[in-house]
Amino acid sequence: MFIDIHVHPAFFEPINTEEEQTEFRHNALDIHRNGTAPLEHIFNQMRCAGLDRLCLLPEDYTTTAGRAVVTNEEIRSLVDMAPDKFIGFASVDPLADDCCEKLEHAFADLRLKGLKLHPSRQWFYPSDERLEQIYQICEKYNKPILFHSGLSWEPDTLSKYAKPMEFEELAYRHPKLRICLAHFGWPWVQETAMLMVKFPNVYADTSFLYFDCAKEFYFRVLTQDLPVTWIDRSLRHQVMFGSNNPRFEQIRMAQAIQELDFRESTLELIKGENAIEFLGGLD
Repeated sequence: MFIDIHVHPAFFEPINTEEEQTEFRHNALDIHRNGTAPLEHIFNQMRCAGLDRLCLLPEDYTTTAGRAVVTNEEIRSLVDMAPDKFIGFASVDPLADDCCEKLEHAFADLRLKGLKLHPSRQWFYPSDERLEQIYQICEKYNKPILFHSGLSWEPDTLSKYAKPMEFEELAYRHPKLRICLAHFGWPWVQETAMLMVKFPNVYADTSFLYFDCAKEFYFRVLTQDLPVTWIDRSLRHQVMFGSNNPRFEQIRMAQAIQELDFRESTLELIKGENAIEFLGGLD
């Protein structure tokens, strides 16, 4: 099982029925050179990359951008179109008055598998007491949270909110809450590794390509900035493959992660087994 834990479906054709809506998404995400993709194209990309499942991540930026970029309901509609290929996450604006109500609806009624939050874009620190109810709801439903961490290229973002060390208190307060630091917290990847060593409920994904080609950047970060033995021996149960598609090219990243000098058993964990554990199963 090969799972991409980090896919943004903002430009999937079925949820882009109005030109204004698509243009808003281009501007909100600062992605401009792509068109909308029919599902047949998405499925073909998956076949070429060898991927079995994609985790689809919405973005609710009501406070900072005026509305959600992709809604929970749109995620649910995409999952319903291909339940054997798509896994849907929810998003809420944690500073909005109705955030808890929306999250309850996303888990109880829409049956979404986890929560995506973006501290840099939604302007909160992970240890902010205002988010405590959100964390409690995730624990109540046994749902994980995937946080943006590290650098963000999106407009109106401040990286100070998403430095890996800002997640330490959250991991300490909520040891049963599974959290993923997306992008491995790049460029602070060793801080992320420290948290993973200290807290078994902290995961990271590999969607951190910002320079060079996928193979070269993965080689730099996962064998030099983080010695290959750190992943292969100590962190092998907490790393998940993520592409950050469409910002980065999914097929090349899927190929590159398999060309590193990991043991086959470690690679199988990264490709899918850890994601299944993080998600609490695929059912």
